[in-house]
Amino acid sequence: MADDKRILAFGDSLTWGWVPSEDFVPTTRYPFAQRWTGVMLEALGDGYEVVEEGLSGRTTNADDPLDGRLNGAGYLPAALATHLPLDLVVIMLGTNDTKQYFAREPFDIAVGLADLLLAVAGSAGGVGTAYPAPAALVVAPPPLGELTDPWHREVFRGGRAKTEALPALYAGVAGTFGAAFLDAGEVTSTDGVDGVHFTPENNVALGRAIAERVGSLLA
Repeated sequence: MADDKRILAFGDSLTWGWVPSEDFVPTTRYPFAQRWTGVMLEALGDGYEVVEEGLSGRTTNADDPLDGRLNGAGYLPAALATHLPLDLVVIMLGTNDTKQYFAREPFDIAVGLADLLLAVAGSAGGVGTAYPAPAALVVAPPPLGELTDPWHREVFRGGRAKTEALPALYAGVAGTFGAAFLDAGEVTSTDGVDGVHFTPENNVALGRAIAERVGSLLA
């Protein structure tokens, strides 16, 4: 419907719907109804629309040396212009920034989040339109679990401590930029067998929690 509230979900594999496996890759994708985005939409009910922009491996604003497509800040402005009008952007990123080859500290990742929020704030007008910039909801991703795959255990070495440090920093960044905040680690965890991704139950818990927050923001 034309007057539906439109929500853009901007994230990584946790938003894309990665099905965890002990071998890590290759994988498949949860169907929409099982992804947290689908759970959120069902919980919100009529009057809402969700636009999914999840990409596995996406960072806040770091260039991945193994894949040039994954810089979130490099892609977000075009995504915002593509999908306007929007009422709310939900951002859940940061896990991939903890990979060893980025050598990022939690503060650096929080600066990456600030870069994304600046893009949201500057998105008014789009391309040839007069739509206002949407509101933003920052979701700090839950901490990493115990990784089973030897290579990814090395890729994310030290990552758990960094993910544990993100919520406090993200809350501060969100407050500075006038965004709402939710700590996903308070409502769910990365219980997938690979230690990184969600089980169906994790998706349900997060989707319902975000729906409650979104409902209060857009009521």
